[in-house]
Amino acid sequence: MSIHNQEGSNCRRGKLRVFVLRIAILAALSLSATAVCSPSALAYIGPGAGFVFVGSFLILFVTFLLVLFSLLTWPARCAARALRRSKTSRHRDVRRVVIVGLDGLKPEFAERLMDDGMMPNMAKLRETGTFGRLATTYPSISPVAWSSFQTGANPGKHNIFDFLARNTATYLPTLSSVDMGKVERTLSLGPYSIPLGKPSIRPLRKSRPFWHTLGEHGVSSCVLRVPVTFPPEKYRGVLISGMCVPDLLGTQGSFVAYTTRDDIRSEHGSGTVVKVQLQGNTVQTHITGPENFLRKGQGSMRIPLKIVLDRDSESARISLDGQELTLLKGQYSDWTRISFRAGLGIKVAGICKFLLVEAKPHLVLYVTPIHIDPSTPALPVSHPFVYASYLSNLHGEFSTLGLAEDTWALSEGVIDEAAFLEQCYAFQEERERMFFNALDRTGEDVCVCVFDGTDRVQHMFWRYLDPAHPANRGKESEKHVKAIDEFYVKMDDMVGRAMERLDERDLLIVMSDHGFQPFSRGVNLNSWLRQNGYLALKQGAQESGEWFSEVDWTRTKAYAMGLAGIYVNQKEREAQGIIAPGDETETLKQELIARLSGFKDEELDKAGITKIWDSCALFTGPYVENAPDLIVGYPAGYRASWDSVTGKVNSRVFEDNVMRWSGDHCIDPRSVPGVVFSNRKIGSSNGKRHIMDIAPTVLAAFRIDKPGYMDGAVLDVE
Repeated sequence: MSIHNQEGSNCRRGKLRVFVLRIAILAALSLSATAVCSPSALAYIGPGAGFVFVGSFLILFVTFLLVLFSLLTWPARCAARALRRSKTSRHRDVRRVVIVGLDGLKPEFAERLMDDGMMPNMAKLRETGTFGRLATTYPSISPVAWSSFQTGANPGKHNIFDFLARNTATYLPTLSSVDMGKVERTLSLGPYSIPLGKPSIRPLRKSRPFWHTLGEHGVSSCVLRVPVTFPPEKYRGVLISGMCVPDLLGTQGSFVAYTTRDDIRSEHGSGTVVKVQLQGNTVQTHITGPENFLRKGQGSMRIPLKIVLDRDSESARISLDGQELTLLKGQYSDWTRISFRAGLGIKVAGICKFLLVEAKPHLVLYVTPIHIDPSTPALPVSHPFVYASYLSNLHGEFSTLGLAEDTWALSEGVIDEAAFLEQCYAFQEERERMFFNALDRTGEDVCVCVFDGTDRVQHMFWRYLDPAHPANRGKESEKHVKAIDEFYVKMDDMVGRAMERLDERDLLIVMSDHGFQPFSRGVNLNSWLRQNGYLALKQGAQESGEWFSEVDWTRTKAYAMGLAGIYVNQKEREAQGIIAPGDETETLKQELIARLSGFKDEELDKAGITKIWDSCALFTGPYVENAPDLIVGYPAGYRASWDSVTGKVNSRVFEDNVMRWSGDHCIDPRSVPGVVFSNRKIGSSNGKRHIMDIAPTVLAAFRIDKPGYMDGAVLDVE
């Protein structure tokens, strides 16, 4: 596991030795700072879901042994790599491939901004190379599309169909991308429960990313923040995981707000609002961490937090974990490292930022979700494990949470749009530092980096593009009208700086996984299914809470879960299924397709659903049985409602979306194609390009045959 071998293209012996020795010392010194984290389950807060996670204090020790082994075997492996590289280099069509992923970049917006002269670098790519639409997956959901990007396969082969999957035994949601288990055996020692072994962290995304195939042919890859790469898998290269990495609590992002106000609350389970009382100018409270499973019956670990407010200067001094920070209203702190003490010298390290939102007449202190500390990760967020520590030492602490931009703190009104934008730009800068460092070190081979900001800004600022959007009711709707355009321009500048580092031997691909549309109306399919006799509630129940709490499964034929799926309650599959597989299931599916395709929103006199697809007609592969039975396509302006996503059943089928989350892409995939740019002409035999085509095209650039499992086509690269 030579860092040098995986990161660069040349054998820089002196730097390698210094680096490996540095990491070995770091690993040895960090044994007392490893993590033992506990169960914590939260429902869908999203996009994303909470789940249990546990870290093992053996991880860094094992890493130390691996680094030592790497050092001892380095000469032989370097020679073997040089031999493989010489064979590959003789036949490759490019020196290196650089892929810049801009999540959610909308081709129509890019066209307008290029035509207006605001995106000159991408306009240059359009003029001299390639610009066009990139068809996305069914459904057009980020983890689905990025999984098809990396594997070149349809969802039936990579097993990701949504952010959520369902447990057929309980009808409860699980995170679709990863299964995280507990330590099976423990040793009871007085008040302690000592883990004997490490927990399992199993990826649920199947098939193989193209960088694994590249590695088998001597081509290494640097992969940064690509979604659905957690937990990181071993391959020839380095990787920082992206979307689906949890926070230190095991959720997909749970903020905390300390306040004396009564009108701030977390209505969607996406964070915690702690009501505090001032004693003079002082508040004594605590920060809650993961559950302490090392000590029996201890519950969650805590760190005392003292807040001293200065209303005159609108500032606060906070004391925690041996540190003192001075906060000025409206200014984020730097990343702050905090350590939860489990016992026996074991610490669980995380990082967070603080923002004093309000100092008078009330106190509002916002704390970001607690990210896994990259310098001493409680869970593996990189490959090799020490790569995150290396980047932390090189650039300083950085966000590790998969969904780092805190959309829910903005949706709940805890922070405002300006504070959210500051997050987006700060995280963008962090990832640019990683990307350009990797680009400078990747003399050959492959460098891939995905930037999330375009997606998050469009989700939260789309309402500014439409004064009539329901989300504008009672809210300011003019101040940030240019926020989306400005972020696109920021991306163009970043692409331009990347282009300056390339030459004619390099292949640059700039792409998005899908486009964007407004989200003005929500559709509760579970309410429709109940009203039409397909879903039943328990005797006396008029509505159901989250996750079908009042649903009578013995009388339910079908149910909706997630952002685009309908499931048949099938015998021998679901625990209380009532529909027989085979003809009875097929008849029910065709009935639902007929009734819901083109289903009309009578209040607005327009279609609220464009089309329903039978998943068996969309997907092929060994995991089709895990897909929703039906995939729902919504027109622009519509999406699954928040209640429908979380399994609520009520009397409303259609309702206005008044959340700040006002734009979306989880609709009919034909309405939200992604975009592709390149510095070379890229054509196809049928005139179309699909996100699944990227993986086999990259392999072809290195003269590597497309594996049989890939569904994408090899595009014609000039």
